Amino acid sequence: MSTVAVVLSLLLAVVLSDLLARMLPLAIPRPLIQIGIGVLIAASGHFVVTLDPDIFFLLFLPPLLFLDGWRIPSEELSRDRATIFELAFGLVLFTVLGMGLFIHWLLPALPLAVGFALAAVLSPTDPIAVSAIARRVPMPRRMMHILEGESLLNDASGLVCFRFAVAAVLTGSFSLASAVVDLAWVAAGGIAVGVGLTLALSWLKNQAAKRLGEDSGSQILISLLIPFGCYQLAESLACSGILAAVAAGLTMSYVESSGQAQATTRIRRNVVWSVIQFSANGIIFVLLGEQLHEIASSMGGIVQLTGHPNAWWLALYILAINLGLAGLRLLWVLVSLRLLPFRHRARRSKLQAGPGWRLVLVMSLSGVRGAVTLAAVMTLPLTLVSGEAFPGRDLCILLAMGVITLSLIVASIFLPLLLKGLRLQDEPTNEAEESSARVAAAHAAIREIERLQQALAPSRPDADIESAAASRVMELYRSRIDNRAGDAASVSIAKRSEQAERDMRLAGLRAERSEIFDALRARRLGSETARRLIRELDLLEARYTS
Repeated sequence: MSTVAVVLSLLLAVVLSDLLARMLPLAIPRPLIQIGIGVLIAASGHFVVTLDPDIFFLLFLPPLLFLDGWRIPSEELSRDRATIFELAFGLVLFTVLGMGLFIHWLLPALPLAVGFALAAVLSPTDPIAVSAIARRVPMPRRMMHILEGESLLNDASGLVCFRFAVAAVLTGSFSLASAVVDLAWVAAGGIAVGVGLTLALSWLKNQAAKRLGEDSGSQILISLLIPFGCYQLAESLACSGILAAVAAGLTMSYVESSGQAQATTRIRRNVVWSVIQFSANGIIFVLLGEQLHEIASSMGGIVQLTGHPNAWWLALYILAINLGLAGLRLLWVLVSLRLLPFRHRARRSKLQAGPGWRLVLVMSLSGVRGAVTLAAVMTLPLTLVSGEAFPGRDLCILLAMGVITLSLIVASIFLPLLLKGLRLQDEPTNEAEESSARVAAAHAAIREIERLQQALAPSRPDADIESAAASRVMELYRSRIDNRAGDAASVSIAKRSEQAERDMRLAGLRAERSEIFDALRARRLGSETARRLIRELDLLEARYTS
């Protein structure tokens, strides 16, 4: 099958998985359905994608990590930075050391350095899978941001540990001093590349837009190229391409806060990036299902390395590794949540209660493994420097895939149950902040309209018309200020009134759109005019439904 046909088939599988996820009566997470479709595709024999880890990393990870860094609220990262750094770096090192020793004890046939390499592969988490699991039972916003921040950073820390462990297997030696220096260069260099290249390209893009005008297509294309450029440049300098992509996304969030892009560019760009995120996430799990089938088909030869004749022992090893990972994460999360954020905030608020058991369990079960684990374990070398086969390579791949699948299944069963009705006690709401921002924006609008109104020359033929229009617009803004600036009861009434008005406006917009489509089908209206009118209505509907 040609490459084009394979790509189209994978995209079709992603669409089918989304339809099945919404049609099935059970709340089966989309990633599990996509893995199942991948297994069926591989079993059918129509095509099996040979996964090249280098290409996999380049195609999928830079845009997804860039988008995560771009969209995650910077204030959330700053507020919970201590917890995020503990999970992203402290927990990774704790997992690598603890699970490396445990895997070597569990499977003595695997050398200790290989056990550390497998533990490093299993240390990064995948919030994409967690968010897909929790989509029908909403996760507290702050908790989701902590998990997203953790995954943005633990990919890099886990892969750096993996690189050192593999090097120790290949060379038979390990230098802590060299590892610390390399870690500093990999992290600092990757961050510097991501920040520097993004700032430079954004400045050039804005200068070109000022002089030549802004074109939405080229602006969107530049945003698509930035993560790939940062990743490639960082990797060519022996730095972390993953951290470069994350840093580029965070920098892009800062750059876009200037608001220089046009509204149409932002709308179109959000749509393009949402499609890319949906497609790439789906393809990753479909490919995982394909690789799982391929590795499972050779299970008979792999099980001999464990010293047991029955393949069921592999399932027990996968279960034991999952329990070990969950236990280490549970212990770390419990200590981390009690020692850092809750303790300090409890002291300030004079509340001595620590985190509840449901919060600890949710944070622990949210350590689902996914795309980074799959891609990294496939990069294990085939041979050592001496030419001998890399010890236990196929077994490591099979164990990693089993851990990914089992962690997804466990989380999909228990997370929705634990999340139901769960709220963080000190999770702030942004209603007051939103109302204040709306009032300030309305005042700014009134000042600008008044300035324009005063600048109108009385002798102009349309001065009276423009003045009346300005008065109507300012009245709308004053009404918004009155609705937002009252006491809690009046604000609540104003919100209900706004919601009722929004519902009426939406009903009117849909009726308008239906009439335009009817006129288009009856050929009473040209297609170009219809497209322009429909776009206006769509933008208005997007505004009212956002």
